Amino acid sequence: MFATGDTPAEFEELVHRLRAQPAESEWLEFKENLADPDAIGEYISALSNAAALHGESRGYLVWGVQDETHKLVGTSFDLTTAKKGNQSLQLWMMAQLKPDPGLTYHKGEVAGAQVAILEIAAASHTPVQFGSVAYIRIGSHKKKLSDHPNEAKQLYRNLDETPFEHRPAAGGLSLDEALTQIDYSVYFKLQNRPVPDSKFQIAESLCADRVLIVQPSGRYAITNLGALLFAVRLGDFPHLERKAPRVIKYKGNSKVNAEREQQGGRGYACGFEGLIEYIDNLLPVNEVIGQALRTEVSMYPERAIREIVANALIHQDFSISGTGPMFELYDNRIEITNPGTPLVDPARFVDATPRSRNEKLAYMMRRCHICEERGSGWDRIGFEIEFHQLPAPLVRVSENHTSVTLFSHRAPNEMDREDRIRAVYLHACLKNVSGERLTNKSLRERFRLSDKESSTASSYIREALDAGFIVPHDPTAGRKHMQYVPWWAKDSAESF
Repeated sequence: MFATGDTPAEFEELVHRLRAQPAESEWLEFKENLADPDAIGEYISALSNAAALHGESRGYLVWGVQDETHKLVGTSFDLTTAKKGNQSLQLWMMAQLKPDPGLTYHKGEVAGAQVAILEIAAASHTPVQFGSVAYIRIGSHKKKLSDHPNEAKQLYRNLDETPFEHRPAAGGLSLDEALTQIDYSVYFKLQNRPVPDSKFQIAESLCADRVLIVQPSGRYAITNLGALLFAVRLGDFPHLERKAPRVIKYKGNSKVNAEREQQGGRGYACGFEGLIEYIDNLLPVNEVIGQALRTEVSMYPERAIREIVANALIHQDFSISGTGPMFELYDNRIEITNPGTPLVDPARFVDATPRSRNEKLAYMMRRCHICEERGSGWDRIGFEIEFHQLPAPLVRVSENHTSVTLFSHRAPNEMDREDRIRAVYLHACLKNVSGERLTNKSLRERFRLSDKESSTASSYIREALDAGFIVPHDPTAGRKHMQYVPWWAKDSAESF
């Protein structure tokens, strides 16, 4: 939960827009001085779930407005200072809400009256519970969801059938309002399409791709897909703001000294090239001497950076709130972390059929020529890593995050045993998907070893064999003709 930096005019416009509603509804509740912690928590659950049930992007709990007349009466309640016993009410309440519904707190003065608004994102993936109980709004009344099976069934259907990308991020907008928050010029440019002359033709294209949707009221909503990819300012969508990519440059090889930090402000498609350029400008460079000139070349291949950054944006788990993709740059490595665990075993990244929990986002990113859906991303990353003689990437999966580390150049004799095993395994995977097999010769070429260093390559192969990462293709072959495949490739071949 956080307070916004609304200007007085923006806050006043929001208050008047909510007061202009004909009556309280499933997603809107007016109160004067409600301060009961349990009641507030129950309303948050009910309004979040009701917004998802009725196709709204968010619900609102408003203090300082009379519910029957919508008259401004002011309030003495302030969520930022309220307590539950000796504990902050905000912290206590967030511990009771599962999952985190995404809350934004506004407060200010309108016509001499103090008004506060709690903006609540619509439930996504699963109903929001307070104290292990899910609530819902039936008309303007707060009820337990379990007591209303028809509404519960429809809510679960909405959450299951409507992908996250197609749910509203902001609704109740005029077409002009929607088009000011979406950089539609980038939408057309990235697809090599001319921008239509009419705003209604623009809207028709955006609606066809579910960047915008027309609500039952006839007004427009910007979907999560539209906001994430084409937002002029991600900050206009509070529940998505933390999904902006964050880049941190450290001095040295630890987190002790952060030299620079930047959080992206635009949608992923709008800001992708700028993000790649920003990262590339912060990376260490090597000086290369050509025929007559000295040039500086990034220590990391740009194609590998592009693929890994795109993967982090596309494959994150949007059900994990409060965190987004993070790119940490050290002197000796880059760490890319995104929320969620992969749907594919990291050991099979190179050969696995592509899968994404965000298929609509991946499809649109492909349409914008930012990524591919052919499953070739890790093949390309691996090729670039080998070509530039870098250690193989390290993939680590924790309970809620996936991290990929790219290392700066190290000679084979400077790598530790785990580094070499990963490099040999990646080489075997790349050879296998190309219809070839790892050999002593191919590994010497990968590490740029001379023919006289055949025994060194053999020792690297033995390390990977002992660790179980590779196996002989034909165990009966002579030593000079021995070929190797990843462990999973041999199992697959024998199954036929």
